[in-house]
Amino acid sequence: MTTSLQAFSRDLAALVARASPSVVGIERGRGQGSGVVLAPDGWILTNSHVASGGGPIRVRLSGSRVVKGEVQGSDARTDVAVVRVDARDLPALPLAARRLDVGELVLAIGNPLGFERSVTTGVVSALYRNLPTPGGGMLEGLVQTDASINPGNSGGPLLDAAGEVVGLNTAMLPWARGIGFAVPATTASWIASVLIRDGEVRRPFLGIAARGEDLEPDVARDVGHARAVRVLEVVEGSPAQAAGLRKEDLLLLAAGAPVQTLDDLQRVMVLSPGAELPLDVLRAGTRRTLVIRPRPPDRAAA
Repeated sequence: MTTSLQAFSRDLAALVARASPSVVGIERGRGQGSGVVLAPDGWILTNSHVASGGGPIRVRLSGSRVVKGEVQGSDARTDVAVVRVDARDLPALPLAARRLDVGELVLAIGNPLGFERSVTTGVVSALYRNLPTPGGGMLEGLVQTDASINPGNSGGPLLDAAGEVVGLNTAMLPWARGIGFAVPATTASWIASVLIRDGEVRRPFLGIAARGEDLEPDVARDVGHARAVRVLEVVEGSPAQAAGLRKEDLLLLAAGAPVQTLDDLQRVMVLSPGAELPLDVLRAGTRRTLVIRPRPPDRAAA
C-alpha cells in the first residue's frame, strides 16, 4: 500500500529528474556558480555577481559538456545576468509569472562548492526582504527561504512544487543557518527580457526614495491589493517634485498597473516608456492621480 509520504517522495524525485538537466555550472576565473537554461537556443539566466569579473566564461551543461559563454547583459541592481552559449535544443525551465506565498514548498538546485546539481528543499520563509550588498547597494524584494543555499548555488533556480522557477538563488548569510535569498522570478523574467534585447537596463529617473510596505486591511480591501510603495523622500528639482508628489504618499498604481513593490514601478517605467506616467496616489486617506514626466535614462542623475 502506497502511503502519502511515499507518493510525495516519488513526485519530488520526478520533479528533480525533470529539472536538473536545465541547471548549469558557470565558471569565470577562480569563481564558480550556477545558472538555469532560460531558452533552448542558448540563453542562460544567472546572477550578475556570477557572470562578472575577468577571464572567459565556461558553462558546464547537462552531461558534463563544457561550452564557452558570453555575457549578453548584466544588471547589478537586481543581481541578474544573461549568458549566451552556442548550443541548441537545451532543456529550458519556465519562469513562474505569479507571486509566492509564505510557507510554500520550494527546492534549490545548483552547484554548491562544485558539487553539481545538488538539491535542497525548504519553504518560502518570507517575502519582500531587502539585503545590503558589498558595494553599498541594496537588493530589494527578495524571497527568503530555508532551503540550503551555499557558495556556488548562486544563479541556480528556486523551484516550486510544479517545477517552475520561482526565484534565482542569490545569497546566504554566512553567519546564520537556514537563511537564504532568491531574486523573485517575476523580477528576473522582465530584467532578462530587457538584457536580451538591449544588453542593459536603463531606468528613467523619478527622484524619490521609497520602500514597499503592507497596507492596512481596510485600505487593502479598497485598493484591491495588499501592498503599496511609500514615498520616503522627494528630491529637490526632480520630476516627482514637479508633479506634486510628496513624502508619505502611497503609490498604488502606475499606468493602471498595481504597484506593490519598487520592482513593479521600475518594470512599468522600463517596459512602457513614455513622456508621461500616471500614478494613483493615496494621500491622507484620499486617492488622487498625478502625472509625472520621468527623466530619460541618458539624462538621469540617479
